[in-house]
Amino acid sequence: MTSTNYSVSVQPYAERHFIKNFRKKYKGAWDITWKAICQEFQRFDSLLETSIAETITDRGNIRIAKTEFRVHGTNESKKTSGNRCIVAVHKDTYSVNVLLVYHKNDLGNGNETAKWKQIIKDNYPIYRGLL
Repeated sequence: MTSTNYSVSVQPYAERHFIKNFRKKYKGAWDITWKAICQEFQRFDSLLETSIAETITDRGNIRIAKTEFRVHGTNESKKTSGNRCIVAVHKDTYSVNVLLVYHKNDLGNGNETAKWKQIIKDNYPIYRGLL
């Protein structure tokens, strides 16, 4: 099986609201972590074959997926870290748009999935109808 190389772009909302917090908290370790995350997203088809990526919806040329990651240098696993990315994979243009990068506690109490879905609906009109 050949693997497609996807381009990866971070949406401004994700940068402003969550990534800057990871960068501030983890400093140099975040740079290493982010590079690794981007490399995984470039091979998104392979990432879907693992247990750390889950398709939320797949309609037409767009797939919304949730992935898990750990910050470099921490002792936790990707599964137990509570760190997540929500991405939109555009199959027609081979691009991955990073919509959210967060720790589950960043969203507050309540249903995590309902909260991030609402954030996507409120801030990304193009994906509103997919959730």
